[in-house]
Amino acid sequence: MRVVNWLNKRLRGLIDAVARFPLTTAFLLAAAIINAYDINLTERHFMNYLLAFVVGAFLSAVAESAYERFFTKGLVRFTLMGIVVLLTAGYYFIIKSAPEYSMSVNIRTGVVLFALLIAFIWIPAIKSKVSFNKSFMISFKAFFIAVFFSGVIFGGVSLIISATDTLIFPIDYKVFSHAANLIFLLFGPLYFLSLIPVYLGKENKDNDEQLKNIRRAANCPKFLEILISYIIVPLIAVFTLILVIYIVQNIGGDFWSDNLLEPMLVSYAITVILVYILASEIENKFAAFFRKVFPKVLVPIVVFQIISSILSLEDTGITHTRYYVILFGIFAAIAGVLLSFLPVRKNGIIAAILIVFAMISVVPPVDAFTISKHNQINILEEVLAKNEMLGNGKIIPNGSISDADKQKITNIVYYLQMMGYMERTEYFPKDFDAYRDFYETFGFKEYYEQTDRNQSVYVHLEPSYPINIAGYDTFIQTDIYSQMQNEGQNEKIAVIEKAGNKYSLLRDFRKDEIDIVLGGENKEELIRFKTKDIYDKFENYHSIKEMITPEEATFTVENEKVKMTIVTQDVSIDKQNGYNNALFYVFVQIK
Repeated sequence: MRVVNWLNKRLRGLIDAVARFPLTTAFLLAAAIINAYDINLTERHFMNYLLAFVVGAFLSAVAESAYERFFTKGLVRFTLMGIVVLLTAGYYFIIKSAPEYSMSVNIRTGVVLFALLIAFIWIPAIKSKVSFNKSFMISFKAFFIAVFFSGVIFGGVSLIISATDTLIFPIDYKVFSHAANLIFLLFGPLYFLSLIPVYLGKENKDNDEQLKNIRRAANCPKFLEILISYIIVPLIAVFTLILVIYIVQNIGGDFWSDNLLEPMLVSYAITVILVYILASEIENKFAAFFRKVFPKVLVPIVVFQIISSILSLEDTGITHTRYYVILFGIFAAIAGVLLSFLPVRKNGIIAAILIVFAMISVVPPVDAFTISKHNQINILEEVLAKNEMLGNGKIIPNGSISDADKQKITNIVYYLQMMGYMERTEYFPKDFDAYRDFYETFGFKEYYEQTDRNQSVYVHLEPSYPINIAGYDTFIQTDIYSQMQNEGQNEKIAVIEKAGNKYSLLRDFRKDEIDIVLGGENKEELIRFKTKDIYDKFENYHSIKEMITPEEATFTVENEKVKMTIVTQDVSIDKQNGYNNALFYVFVQIK
């Protein structure tokens, strides 16, 4: 009976959520329909529609939250809905004009959605008896409950589909995608909204019964209280101690140039602020100690991180990731100062500041993408101009520039291509592709510092290019690999006959090397090719440079008796384990 009552309560909650957030429900339903359509027609893409509908769902939820908190008239509600529809349509036309699959569109959308989520949590707490901490705790619990139930339902549905497919009749694999679409895009968000209580509004701001319901919903579960107070807080304390010791030991050196530490410090700041807000609803000594001490510790750590990130701009310039790291560092420093002095109930001001910072980062001309694009293009033009590689609006190849400039050009070009900015740069060739056209455009191969190079390299001969075989008597395909090592011996690959004479093509195993040798009838050595030259040439290639031209793949040795050419097909280099192998053609001309 309890289960039935619980199910009835949850069903009523879902129905109430649909009635409470009708426009949000409509946008979610539209998103689910367009996504289902996209699943069926894989050759077509409706990502712009999907993003617009999701943004509309978030906007309408925030608008409904604002209506419940500050207004009572139905006309205001419909006006807010109309504004949301217009904003959603405007957003669609903005992203429609952006380059296809632009990363900046996805990141901007993510930041906007994050800001709207924070606004949804913060608005009910504005000038209310309900604090931001309580509103945050309610949404925090609702999110994980919704994710948990959505995951359980999807797992059960997947088992049913699999069993039916195996035991009764075959089912299209796309059914799994359709199930995930309905559960995670429609049911999950609506279930989340059903767990959000109606907050105190303009008319019921003194409703004690409603306030009790809100406080009950915001109650911190015992499990979460134990997890935060006795596990997470001590772990953060130990990690903070290690971090402080590292900073003190390296303050005069490695700290300012250690880029690997940057994401760690950002994660640390996010964790401290999040745990602080959650701990605001917990009353015990561990939680009180955390609230009293850690905001003050946070400030100097993030200030050091900001300085370190700014110093690194000299080497990398401003990218959107660096922009967000610095911007978040500034926010975290401000938050640390405010949390150190403001009462716990005033934490909502942190949410307001976070929303402002998020919107600054996506609104031109001071957004992360406009600033990073102009900065990277300016640096590239300066480096090209310094090396006399710009003329008549075109790039002039020059392979003799310094390694530092090669690295700057490489990093910036791949960044511009990744972000979809290449078409807006006039001096690049039309349809320029960095993976294909880099060498021809700049006159040197992509340059990476040793620490940036992959531990594995794989190159493959471009299949569409012809190979000139004129003048050679024969060719043989063969291979070599590290496990072949058998020092002091040789292995016959093939026998070549010409003018009644027989010649042997051999693998000659030497210490840590394998050579390709052509021997005469009397076993005398006519010519030798060191296959180590293959690995030496490709060792510093980046793994993204998979395709190579025949010119890159060709190695030739020649003397008065024989000309031998090696054309590599596949080369694999595992630097970490020392395993190398190559597949290649051997062309032989006996003079």
